[in-house]
Amino acid sequence: MPEGLEAEIWRSAITATIGRRITSCWVDERVAPPSFADAVVGSRIVDVGRTGKVVVIGTTGPAIGLHFGMTGRVVVDGNAVIERLEYSSDRDEATWDRLLIFAGRGADRVPAIRMNDPRRLGHISLDPDLEHLGVDIFAVTARRLGPRLTRRRTSVKAALLDQSVVAGLGNLCVDEVLWWSAIDPRRTADSLLPNEVRAVASAIRRRLPIMLRRGGSTTGTIDPHVRRALGPCPRGDGELVRAEVGGRTTVWCDRHQC
Repeated sequence: MPEGLEAEIWRSAITATIGRRITSCWVDERVAPPSFADAVVGSRIVDVGRTGKVVVIGTTGPAIGLHFGMTGRVVVDGNAVIERLEYSSDRDEATWDRLLIFAGRGADRVPAIRMNDPRRLGHISLDPDLEHLGVDIFAVTARRLGPRLTRRRTSVKAALLDQSVVAGLGNLCVDEVLWWSAIDPRRTADSLLPNEVRAVASAIRRRLPIMLRRGGSTTGTIDPHVRRALGPCPRGDGELVRAEVGGRTTVWCDRHQC
């Protein structure tokens, strides 16, 4: 957390600032390039995009890249469109602020865009280079996914977490996708058959938009409550198990995922 779904929610919220001029800004210099404020103050926000987990704020000057760590979030015009992250603190401390952009409306009273991160795991960039990222979560097809996935000998869980394969998938969404596509996360990616690659691509295309509408990566069938409780598989044909796969805590069904 956050994953590409949360980044998309924030991207949508930030579009409210399009057309405004950046009058001032403050940035935590530990997570941003030198002279960041000088580069963006005075420019106008012209668009807001997203690739994977990165939100890109286009301006008449340089583009601003918001790269989220495990605990980062965005507040727009004082409104937190996501109140809290499942695996982060529910407190809101000013000392955790990493970026404050003042633009229009509240003038210098309320930041138009505020990035807050208690653990300082994310960062902010200018004109971010995103060429290394793979196909975005909302542009996945079996044809685009197959060559990126089946050339890897690592576990399919680790391969899907690799942002050069699919940009925007995180731990919760990968487990959700593999549950729906009935694939054991421990299998090697190069063992997947063409019909299984299609199943993975289909699960990404069908399930992620549903989770986005519900509020993000914690709203799947294998949600945080299910992950903690384990017990019977929601399909009723096995038991959920939990172990570390690909360096991340992973939950899957011991029977229907094979």
